[in-house]
Amino acid sequence: MCNATGDLRGPGIGMKRGFISVSLAAVLFAASCQRSTPTLSLLVWEGYADPSFISGFEAKCNCKVNAAYMGSSDELVAKLRGGSAGNYDVISPSSDVATMIATTGLAAPLDLNKVPSYGKLMPALTSLPLVKNGGKVYGVPFQWGPNPLLYDTTAFKTPPDSWSILWDPSLRGKVSVWDDLSTVYMAAQVLGYDKPDPGALYNLTDDQLQKVKAKLLELKPNIRKMWTTGGELTNLFESKEVSIAMGWPLMTNQLRARHFPIGETIPRENTTGWIDHLMITSASDHQALAYQLLEYLIEPKVQRQVVAVTGYLPANPAVAQYLNNDEKKSLHLDDLENYQKRIFFWQNVPRRDKYNQIWNEVKASE
Repeated sequence: MCNATGDLRGPGIGMKRGFISVSLAAVLFAASCQRSTPTLSLLVWEGYADPSFISGFEAKCNCKVNAAYMGSSDELVAKLRGGSAGNYDVISPSSDVATMIATTGLAAPLDLNKVPSYGKLMPALTSLPLVKNGGKVYGVPFQWGPNPLLYDTTAFKTPPDSWSILWDPSLRGKVSVWDDLSTVYMAAQVLGYDKPDPGALYNLTDDQLQKVKAKLLELKPNIRKMWTTGGELTNLFESKEVSIAMGWPLMTNQLRARHFPIGETIPRENTTGWIDHLMITSASDHQALAYQLLEYLIEPKVQRQVVAVTGYLPANPAVAQYLNNDEKKSLHLDDLENYQKRIFFWQNVPRRDKYNQIWNEVKASE
């Protein structure tokens, strides 16, 4: 509690000066108290710091959480490498860059004794090597899911079931794709480069990348806009600027809440997907509080709140006890094993710079 008192005794000007001096001291002391309120800074995916659940943490820990949202994994990496790592305490990298962050000193190794709910997370997620290095764990699985095909159900008499429909000439100017390397992965799937090994999507040869580039250049006339945030794609659908897109379940959730006729499917080629981890940056000055946030966000009741916002799948299977049968079905928790088989989780991309070069050449073309 801030409490400032002062001796205001003394006549005339001396009293006045004393009053000014003590008042100024009280103001400065109060300001110091306010500054002492701990603040966590986050750089995370859209929806991962929604007030519906973050406010509970702020109240519980008497702190403030400031969040910035990223539009792509590469944006996160660029900010961390560009000297901004010290500006953030907690980040949520996806599985295609999590390994690099874990192995380059950008994230702190975790003391899992400070995250007791870690042992209750899905073994299918915690057993993966994505965020492990030198016998240490650098990240906590938080949310996961696919990059599905989204479509306006009023625009298609028959629900689309293949990524190849994006190239249909009748959809000129009605398509949106994510401004992200996942669009490169998707085009590689259309070309069959994930057969027989889905992991090949993340290790394409120069020749394969050139063919992916050519395939994406063929798609350009159909693309109305490349979206960078979930809200942007939601608005594109609502304004009827696009009728089909690669998206996230987050947009499906947003559009359904607004009573928009949105459909979501995993095409017959399957799709890529991601596991988002919570990591504490090695430059964080608030690691003790950051640990508390990690534990809070993976507790079942909070994961239930997160799922309600994002529509993604939870890392903590105990969420199921708080869901009704329809909710479990919408999250595919009633047939989880078969659902996961249709999602090729992002992996580390050893030649990420080359992939980005190809993608940037696609974007720059007229």
